[in-house]
Amino acid sequence: MTSTKNRTLSRGDTGAMIGFCIAGALIAAYITVYSIMRIIELARGTDVPVLVEFAGPATSVDVALSTGGGIAVDLDSATITAAQLPAIASVPGIIGQVLQIVTIIVVIGCLILLARRTLDGRVFSRRSTALVATAGMTGLLGFAAVRFFDNMLANATVAAVTDNGLDNAVISVEPFTFILAAFVIALITTVFSIGDRLQRDTDGLV
Repeated sequence: MTSTKNRTLSRGDTGAMIGFCIAGALIAAYITVYSIMRIIELARGTDVPVLVEFAGPATSVDVALSTGGGIAVDLDSATITAAQLPAIASVPGIIGQVLQIVTIIVVIGCLILLARRTLDGRVFSRRSTALVATAGMTGLLGFAAVRFFDNMLANATVAAVTDNGLDNAVISVEPFTFILAAFVIALITTVFSIGDRLQRDTDGLV
């Protein structure tokens, strides 16, 4: 005999879950609006600010002091404003922003659905495990792709502004961060998978 009774949450837990869902929706809306504005800016291609990371040893520059003179600092990133952004730079930038929108919506959407199932008392199940795995893999691969296209935008912008006079080719994803994120996602997915099996075994004994 199996049990079909769902477990209920306390009012505090329910309120926290509802707050989580609202916050997630607001975050998704904010990032979507920001990305759309950035897409419009990139498509216009005029006076576009682009964040650039410099490869190799940090570049040394002099910063003026209010008391006169200056001090040497190492510059590893800066924002360059391109008077006219070429298509070879704007297209990767637009692709990156589109991927960012899709990634955020999918990840937050999966987490909101997971929270809703939790509110219904169905924490561990195959569907919950699928939602966790989908959110994790989408976030992992999506943000890595966004990073890749943002680097293409930065490198093409520098090449256009400096007429290939500055070497700053940085197209990479931090391997440690990527591996750590993959490990955490795999761990959480495994926990939900084991929890689902234990839940079904427990229900089967009732």
